[in-house]
Formats: sequence, C-alpha cells, structure tokens
Amino acid sequence: MTVQSRKNSSNSNSSNSSNNQVGRIVKALSGYYYVLPEGADKDSAPIQCRGRGIFKKRGESPLVGDLVEYGATENGEGTVNAILPRTSELIRPQVANIDLAVLVFSITEPSLNLSLLDKFLVHIEHAGIQALLCLSKQDLAHEGADTEEAQHMMQEVKRIYEPIGYEVMTTSSRQGAGTGTLLERLQGHLSVFAGQSGVGKSSLLNALVPGLSLETNAISNKLGRGKHTTRHVELINIGGGYVADTPGFSQLDFTELGIEELGSCFREMRELSSNCKFRGCTHMHEPECAVLDALEDGIIASSRYEHYSQFMAEMKDKKRRY
Repeated sequence: MTVQSRKNSSNSNSSNSSNNQVGRIVKALSGYYYVLPEGADKDSAPIQCRGRGIFKKRGESPLVGDLVEYGATENGEGTVNAILPRTSELIRPQVANIDLAVLVFSITEPSLNLSLLDKFLVHIEHAGIQALLCLSKQDLAHEGADTEEAQHMMQEVKRIYEPIGYEVMTTSSRQGAGTGTLLERLQGHLSVFAGQSGVGKSSLLNALVPGLSLETNAISNKLGRGKHTTRHVELINIGGGYVADTPGFSQLDFTELGIEELGSCFREMRELSSNCKFRGCTHMHEPECAVLDALEDGIIASSRYEHYSQFMAEMKDKKRRY
C-alpha cells in the first residue's frame, strides 16, 4: 500500500453550468464513476457517470472518495465535470479524502506481525491520516493451541501503542464483540480498512453492516495467508460515514518516502527529535541523540526502534540499487 497526502490537490476544472450537482464517487469500475448525490440517504442508488475528456488531457483522474461536480446526461447517466478540493489522497489503493485509517490485524490466523504493523503506520503517518488499530478475531485468542501466544500479542500491542497515542480496539466478527463500538467510532469519517490479506476485513465489514455480504475466504493452510477477496475500491455507506473496502495487502514499499522522513513517521521519535544535538539526526549512531537515550531508558519500545532500523536499512539498500 502506498500512501501519500495531497492536501488541497484538486484541480479547478469547474464547469459554470447551473445544472451541476455535488456528489461523492463511491465506486469506480470499467471506466465509470458511480456518484452518490450529496445529502442522499444510505439506500439511494448512485448515478453512473463518465469523466470529462479534460481529465485525461491534464493527466488527472477522479478517485473513489472524491467530492465532484456532475451533470445529468440525456440517457439518464451523468458526467463528472470537476473534482472538488481533496484533503488527502492514497496512491495504492487509489482513494481520496480518507481521514481515518483502520489498520486491521488479526490476533492469530495469520499471526500478528508487529513489523508489518509498523510499516503500515509509517505510511499512514506520512499521509497525515489518523490511525486506529483494530485487532480482529478476538475469539481465537481463547481457542486452539496458540491461545497463550495470541493473548500475549494482544497485550503487547496495547502496551506498545497505546502510550504513544494510538487507539487500540479488539473485535470478533463471529461473536459480534466490539463491532458496535467500532461502528460508533466510524461515524462522521471517511475511513479505509487496510491490513494484511486474510485478517478478516471483509468479515468485519459484514458484521458492521447487516446485509452487506462481502465475499470472504478462509486462510490458506498451505500459505498461512488469506486470498484477496476485494477486487476494487468501493465506499460502503454505514449511515453517518463511509468505509472504503480495499484490496488486501501483503507487501509494502517506501517508494514515495525519503530516508530523511522516516524518523518523523514514528511519532515518539518525532516528538523527541528536537532534543537531539544534531539537526537531521538519523537516530542511528549520533552522539547526544534524544531517541537513543530514550531507547536506553526504556521510554521507546525496543521493537519499534528495531523496526525503524530495519526500514532504514531497507530504504538505503533500495537507494543503492537504483
């Protein structure tokens, strides 16, 4: 998943036609944009629209999540005429105006991977989007042979991430535990559900929205990971908010992130960096580094710093190769 914030990155292709209406793109598929009129209730059908040719000429593209101006055409469809200002933009998956990222990680099946969780958080922090950590499959922490390890990991996530300001929720789609609290938390937001394939994102959305019936797949016993069940980005109206159901992710890279930006994507390091002796401190070897001092004092979790070091090495290796 590549995440990049593009504040107010919209174009100004606005048409002067008095017939223009404002709506939100809730799905893009096969060259069509499906626009839900602003103020429409959750049961309203979106209008099937084509984009104006001017977008292609300018190298621009309307995205799911965009607020747009559109006009009706004679055949009962519509045309997207202008994209209104964006507050954020995710590059992969392509979706705009997200203000809350729900990072769904299962307690087990597949096993909770803190390195991957930190990699997702780096991308979300870089985009300037608020993150919520959702630990799914809570019921499995009390079943099977790995219950002790699953419960330990659940506590570790809370121990590491809550003190640095991340909100952590636990849910069980099968039992319905935590889903009401999560639904309430999503109200008023345009959220994206992201996380490793097979962690139960679609199952969780099905539990949040009765009758939704998104396709789900079981974990592959051979590979230990889930199959991708979502093929395109689509906004789900949850009544008082939207959730973007996106394709599953198992690989992330740092293509859009500079080495010098990595430290600022670890919020506890970002807060300490002003106390480092050297401006532009990499927190790797410099003397009088506030981050290294905090690590030695146990203020920064060792796993977080270890992952920071891993990501730094990965980025430097890519830079050498390219």
